[in-house]
Amino acid sequence: MLWVKALHLIFMVTWFAGLFYLPRLFVYHALSDDAPSRERFKIMERKLFWGIMTPGGVLTIAFGWWLWSAVPVSGVWIFAKLALVAVLVAYHVWCGKLMIDLRRNRNRHGHVWYRWFNEFPVVILIAVVLLAVLKPG
Repeated sequence: MLWVKALHLIFMVTWFAGLFYLPRLFVYHALSDDAPSRERFKIMERKLFWGIMTPGGVLTIAFGWWLWSAVPVSGVWIFAKLALVAVLVAYHVWCGKLMIDLRRNRNRHGHVWYRWFNEFPVVILIAVVLLAVLKPG
């Protein structure tokens, strides 16, 4: 089970790397004012979302599920953690929608909005790690 836990953590780090970096790319994309830059950001965003973030998220959840099914845990903390994972999945999907909007040149947000949007996964990461380590309740 230690291998499964290690893989769960490795893919969680991978997923969060994407969740931190993709909105940062959105900031730069929103600031770009020339077509070649915007096209470059579209490619970077697509590759990050589909090549790193999505596989990282899917594998994080898969290995987490494997851990939970092999060694069932109980307590309020695990349900709070699962709720936060659901919020992360929703954030991930929202990132995908924003990426599509940017790809279709239908951006509705400025770079400042994306800067604030970029901070959300930090709060979730802190909460998830604290729940997993401290196991309150």
